[in-house]
Amino acid sequence: MKYIVALTFLAMALAAPQEDKKPIEIISSNSEMNADGSYSFAFESADGTKVSESGSQKQVGPKPEDIGTVSKGSYSYTSPDGVVLTINWVADENGFQATGDHLPTPPPMPEHVIKMLADLKAAGVL
Repeated sequence: MKYIVALTFLAMALAAPQEDKKPIEIISSNSEMNADGSYSFAFESADGTKVSESGSQKQVGPKPEDIGTVSKGSYSYTSPDGVVLTINWVADENGFQATGDHLPTPPPMPEHVIKMLADLKAAGVL
């Protein structure tokens, strides 16, 4: 009996009218890949979405084999309430860091913490 109910719901879901979504046109696109591992690409779609990224190989550690890709880029899109949101980002040996006017930021570090970190660094602990 449970299977019949489940199949009935599945049939109803499949029979429901599907929203007709048309693909969004790409109005510009370019990309470049180089022999040294560096690259870049960018595209813009008809709805105003823009994406760009570039990257290169970089030694990220003390050993010659400690090579990684470092990248940076940005993307922007229009939010449902009509505001264009832009995110700029970097991905490197320090991790992924994104910035944007709409993204939250941490509060400033308290002065006593700054002093403590400076003291620890001076003592060779950091």
